[in-house]
Amino acid sequence: MEFQHKSVLLQEAVEGLKVKADGVYVDGTLGGGGHAYEICQRLSPQGRLIGIDQDADAVQAASDRLIEFQDRIQICRNNFSRMGEVLSGFGILKVDGILLDLGVSSYQLDDPQRGFAYRMDAPLDMRMDKRQKFTARDLVNTYSEEDLCRIIREYGEDKFARNIARRIVLVRAEKEIQTTGELVAVIRAAVPAKAQKGGGHPAKRTFQAIRIELNQELEVLKDSLEGMVGLLRPGGRICVITFHSLEDRIVKEIFRKSEKPCTCPSSFPVCVCGKVSLGRVITRKPILPTGEELLVNPRAKSAKLRVFERML
Repeated sequence: MEFQHKSVLLQEAVEGLKVKADGVYVDGTLGGGGHAYEICQRLSPQGRLIGIDQDADAVQAASDRLIEFQDRIQICRNNFSRMGEVLSGFGILKVDGILLDLGVSSYQLDDPQRGFAYRMDAPLDMRMDKRQKFTARDLVNTYSEEDLCRIIREYGEDKFARNIARRIVLVRAEKEIQTTGELVAVIRAAVPAKAQKGGGHPAKRTFQAIRIELNQELEVLKDSLEGMVGLLRPGGRICVITFHSLEDRIVKEIFRKSEKPCTCPSSFPVCVCGKVSLGRVITRKPILPTGEELLVNPRAKSAKLRVFERML
């Protein structure tokens, strides 16, 4: 299947980076190379773009798409959590901008064999990095009822988490749940019929929760975003596109702490904790897709862009 993905908030994200022609930039979620292509168009031969993605299909697709910029781009198959290590390998210590477009790509959703989609029957997989051995099938068939309930409630924010977890455990005791279609059937049986009317697909939240848990998406973001701010040169910017409230909350909080790290009580007349601001939040409110973008790419509906600028 050909790798196709419509880049969300394309112009807004690239404009947010304030690309300098001779600057060094990182696309930490390279995907099909849509954002990277726009960045490369603004770079001179002296500029550099480092593209990182853990998905082998994305790396190949981006390599093909960006071949005309091979004099200014280097691509690495890795997780953005290892960005500092990747940059060090290329002899880079600081950069002028970083872009993250989080979540799952249209290609991953549309390719049945990747097992991300609840509207197609396929093997339960959901791995963003196929080198990982543990799959969604393993998770669904081995997690305890309590752990399943926890992730569906926390990562899927589904009020029927307990019902769904209990039903999964009941069904798998008779036969292993192997495909997305089988899991959807289990979820439908667990969610009251009344709740399935007009509230979106009943499996959407559970599939999101399993994907997030399997790929450790929130942990990776929490553990690495602050370090990325530290990779920026003064004046450098980091732009992050999120697709659900859990991701957005993490980005908003880390950007806020980077701007105002002081932990002194508000009653103190001066700061004594010694924590210094690293920069400023550019987007007090997130940038959202325009109506025009939503017409051509409905999947952009939940996207939010936040931008932070390093000052020191």
